[in-house]
Amino acid sequence: MSLSIFKPYDPEHNNSRSCCCGRHSNAQEHLADELRQQELASLNRVRDPETLNQDVIEEALMRALFPDDHVRRDFLRAVGVNTARAAIASVLPMASLQAMAQEKKGSIEKKDLKVGFIAITCAAPLIMADPLGFYKKQGLNVSLHKTAGWALIRDKMVNKEFDASHFLSPMPLAMSMGLGTNPTQMRIATIQNINGQAITLHVKHKDKRDPRQWKGFKLAIPFEYSMHNFLLRYYLAEHGLDPDKDVQLRVTPPPEMVANLRAGNIDGFLGPDPFNQRAVYDEVGFIHILSKEIWDGHPCCAFGMSDDFVKQNPNTFAALYRAVLNAAAMAHDSAHRSLVAKVIAPVAYLNQPETVVEQVLTGRYADGLGNIKNVPNRADFDPLPWYSMGVWILSQMKRWGYIKGEVDYKTITEKIFLLTDAKKYMKELGQTSPESGYKKFKIMGKEFDANSADTYVNSFTIKR
Repeated sequence: MSLSIFKPYDPEHNNSRSCCCGRHSNAQEHLADELRQQELASLNRVRDPETLNQDVIEEALMRALFPDDHVRRDFLRAVGVNTARAAIASVLPMASLQAMAQEKKGSIEKKDLKVGFIAITCAAPLIMADPLGFYKKQGLNVSLHKTAGWALIRDKMVNKEFDASHFLSPMPLAMSMGLGTNPTQMRIATIQNINGQAITLHVKHKDKRDPRQWKGFKLAIPFEYSMHNFLLRYYLAEHGLDPDKDVQLRVTPPPEMVANLRAGNIDGFLGPDPFNQRAVYDEVGFIHILSKEIWDGHPCCAFGMSDDFVKQNPNTFAALYRAVLNAAAMAHDSAHRSLVAKVIAPVAYLNQPETVVEQVLTGRYADGLGNIKNVPNRADFDPLPWYSMGVWILSQMKRWGYIKGEVDYKTITEKIFLLTDAKKYMKELGQTSPESGYKKFKIMGKEFDANSADTYVNSFTIKR
């Protein structure tokens, strides 16, 4: 950073035996008196919040530029306070810094919030932020509402019964585009989890490890607009099965998946944990593969709210963002996974045996085939809503006929995935974030480049 306007203080030059006003014995006394008068005038100004905010920022910047008190005083005597302020303003984004500081201090528009969630481990950051006090630390009184299924989550968000919610990552895209409901503009603030799903089959199918043997299977997914649907379709198609002709895909709420597997109503499911592990625990199913074996690092659930909520409650939105990001950072740290399992397992949240939840989160688990596996990132928590994730989801909606015609992949995604906000608040909390929003991924060995989404869609043999 170059501050050419800042001239060094020269004691000899300023020790002349007279001053410009004639009231001081030398120029140095004149400058000292001028500085005192300016400080007095500053103290007498009306101290409104905006002025105080600006003064605090300017003082902090001055101290950062000149940490030594003597050097700072000498500099101010040499150039005067007003010149110093003008110089700083010319090289530093004062308006942006003031806006950020004001945002932190801004009053929360709505403290009492209703937040929906489905009782699955994907929602760990959102859930644990309640008992561990992350919401209260941000001045929020959050009431978590356990909800039976994703269609109900969608409807309650559309009807504004919830202020924010746990979502499946494709849901805000579908809702904003009017797929399955009237168009309602939603926003994805963070990805709640990556990985953390599995394909689980009934124990009677232990001899059918090749998906080509699954013709006629009834397989459950939690919702049409879900990563589960798109990952399962991808996996089946890569093994030569048409998911719309060779198997039956049944939408089933996650809490009902194990019961349906036990009853023989379905042959398996690609669903969220802890229900894959619960099927093993209950000895009715085995884990065929983890979803990370299809796409390591894939998004699953998200945390979001309506566009109206973001616009009408900017300070509440910021506080909510910080709470969930802090919780995600804790959940991401493997050292805390056992504690997280203990916190989210109780009846009010997942209502699952702690050992089941701990197996999922620590990655040390029984697979139902007689093996103990150790996969530390079986489930993980990376909050970044990468734009390329959204483009991939849209590419699969296009591939399977959920959307027709031309798709402006990037424009749609960049409006709904709030990556810029995520990076801003992560930086504010001292967390690292990338420069670009477009990361390349590999799904079953095939690279996905968001810049060539249509080419990618057209490259598949099995599609609608």
